[in-house]
Amino acid sequence: MGSKLVLILMVLLAARCNKKEVSEPGKKTILQFTIKPKKENQTIQNFGASDCWSTQFVGKGWLDKKKGQIADLLFSKELKKDGSPKGIALSCWRFNVGGGSMYQGAASNINDEWRRAGCFLEPDGSYNWDNQMGQRWFLQAAKNRDVGQFIAFSNSPPVNFTKNGLANSSGGSSINLKKADFQNYATFLADVVENISQKEGILFTAISPFNEPQWDWKDGQEGSPWLNSEISEVCKLLDAELAKRKLSTEIEVTEAGQLEHLYKEHDKPGRTNQIDDFFSPASPNYIGGLSHISHQVAGHSYWTTYGTDKLINTRQLLKEKIDSHNLAYAMSEYCILENNEVIKGNGRDLGMGPALYVARLVHADLVVANAVTWQWWLAISPYDYKDGLVYIDKNKTGGLVYVSKLLWGLGNFSRFIRPGMKRVDVERTDNKSFRENANGLFASAYKSGEESKLVVVLVNMGHAEEKAVLNIDTGKYGDGKMYLTASGAQNNLKYIGDTAMGKEINILPRSILTVVF
Repeated sequence: MGSKLVLILMVLLAARCNKKEVSEPGKKTILQFTIKPKKENQTIQNFGASDCWSTQFVGKGWLDKKKGQIADLLFSKELKKDGSPKGIALSCWRFNVGGGSMYQGAASNINDEWRRAGCFLEPDGSYNWDNQMGQRWFLQAAKNRDVGQFIAFSNSPPVNFTKNGLANSSGGSSINLKKADFQNYATFLADVVENISQKEGILFTAISPFNEPQWDWKDGQEGSPWLNSEISEVCKLLDAELAKRKLSTEIEVTEAGQLEHLYKEHDKPGRTNQIDDFFSPASPNYIGGLSHISHQVAGHSYWTTYGTDKLINTRQLLKEKIDSHNLAYAMSEYCILENNEVIKGNGRDLGMGPALYVARLVHADLVVANAVTWQWWLAISPYDYKDGLVYIDKNKTGGLVYVSKLLWGLGNFSRFIRPGMKRVDVERTDNKSFRENANGLFASAYKSGEESKLVVVLVNMGHAEEKAVLNIDTGKYGDGKMYLTASGAQNNLKYIGDTAMGKEINILPRSILTVVF
């Protein structure tokens, strides 16, 4: 009888507990993120964008007020009266060293005039350092707004040196550069670095002579294929030129058109597996021992952003290969080219869709691949495409400026994660990985070297509001300022108030929230 009574009591107790759970169906455990400042990862170098191609016209022909508005959006560190940032404070600016297709007009094999580029080297072989004036206006605008890092990049050698006399290729896998002019190309690049330093007071941090060497670049814009052996040869010549002139500028390789070309034999023989080919001492194309070679590899995130497994697996494999050579990874170019069920490259979209798609990619590149830089393609676009941060009317002398949520979404990273900050680990109480939650809420964190600042970026891909708590496992920080990018004209990296460690915060649906402690 006694055992039956115990059993009855247990059943009643269980029913009571179950009744309590049912009566509080809305109660949800609040997700907690714990930041671990002692678990350090890569040191962030910069966030940037390139000056292709609009700055040649905007910088030269538009009114100073409009140019200044664009420059402030891209570079300013100032705050508005309400405490919101005036711009996204890019910390790197990429300068296109043109190949001279602009001077060839329709004969350039580039139909769109806005995709042609000038050149400091004139058709007669003399230098005109007053060329590319529009681009140089933006160089100075960036410098005056305290952008500290500049990268020069070339899509094609000057047409004076190319095999076909054009700034794009006639086909094949080999460089559109006459063998006799390899040295002349290296000399030209060193001349540009030296002259910009003397004339503009800007010494390029790095120079990138090879853009997406895997593609054939037959038309549409300046470009050329390169074999790894040709890249190696030009790097050796350019290294000697920079050393001779006592220039500290590093050579950046290789701006691979797709990440797989960096870490394995892919689909372009002689132009892939570039990490091993350039940084293994046994390789005939080894350049890792040159004094001016940057000990990081540059690649582009195109075609590896969708779905989740592709996004993550590609970057895990890249990181493994980079770590095996003790290198760093620079994500040096991206815009939305993909066409998938989530997004399409065609069609300008100033809303949150592109901003969130890119925010997830930035997170993946930083957290999975350990990228030390993250750089966008067209800072200023006149096109009906998802390729710009700031959009403009396609007019050489002036027009309207259109600001995208993508600009402000990138600003949630670039404005607050400054050069020299270290990414640190973040743990979550539900133990979900990024792979499991790539369509939900995820976070990354960064600290300054002296640990006086801590930045947390939360991305909510979902369509429901999320609640979360931020904690820290060691150290103490004061209140954090919150900056929101979300739907609504007012939510452009908007300062929305303060919070504190251990305090519940709300993250709006389809939004990016940065907290700066």
